Amino acid sequence: MMINRRTFSTALVAGVATSILAGSHKTRAQTAPKVRNVVLVHGAYADGSCWSEVVGLLQQAGLNATVVQHPLTTLEAGVEATRRAITLQDGPTVLVGHSFAGMIVTEAGMDPKVSSLVYVAARAPDAGEDYTALAKTFAAPPASAGLVWSAGYGKLGEEAFLRDFAGDIPRGKARILYAVQGPISDKLFTGKTTQAAWRSKPSWYAVSTEDRTINPDLERFMAKRMNAKTIEVKASHLSLISHPHEIAQLISQAAGPLS
Repeated sequence: MMINRRTFSTALVAGVATSILAGSHKTRAQTAPKVRNVVLVHGAYADGSCWSEVVGLLQQAGLNATVVQHPLTTLEAGVEATRRAITLQDGPTVLVGHSFAGMIVTEAGMDPKVSSLVYVAARAPDAGEDYTALAKTFAAPPASAGLVWSAGYGKLGEEAFLRDFAGDIPRGKARILYAVQGPISDKLFTGKTTQAAWRSKPSWYAVSTEDRTINPDLERFMAKRMNAKTIEVKASHLSLISHPHEIAQLISQAAGPLS
């Protein structure tokens, strides 16, 4: 049975990838994608574990997934960590960023190994653009009022995290995510990108329609500006956790056609 990428992507959305992957070795060889490597970067108030379910689906699809653990201290530190991960890839790579990591993707995505970009409810500034000023041209999202600062580092308070950051995650799971959230430095949001990879590379964008951390209309604006292939997911800011099949499907599309 021949299975093309579109068929497989549909299966991902339906949540039946496992049954497809039980097929023969020959079928798996036929569905090997042209781009095999994916590097995923986490956003603020999180760590690399937020990509776990998406990573499992990508691995089932035959893709090599690498998650960057960056320190949430400065944009430059995040870009450096991401570039190290890209250097270790053995060929063309899809670079994926969630939330703040969209800035990292926008900068580090200029690497020649990066073939395409995927933004998941993510920042997507232009070169040298003041993202904070851009965001202020849209209604402020509720989560921004929930930041609690101490000794130069900030975290979302529990109420803001559960309601405004992880609003469609089961409460028990959301409380675990709250407990392990990464604190951000007060310098993290001050950095500006020096280049915009989306101006020269194919881009995909997943808008979270119920997002209370980044205004969904701002997400739509950035996606349209970069001429990204865009999907809308009825999800909170954490669509990569609440809707991993849709996000894995989008990344699979960015990996390109069959070899």
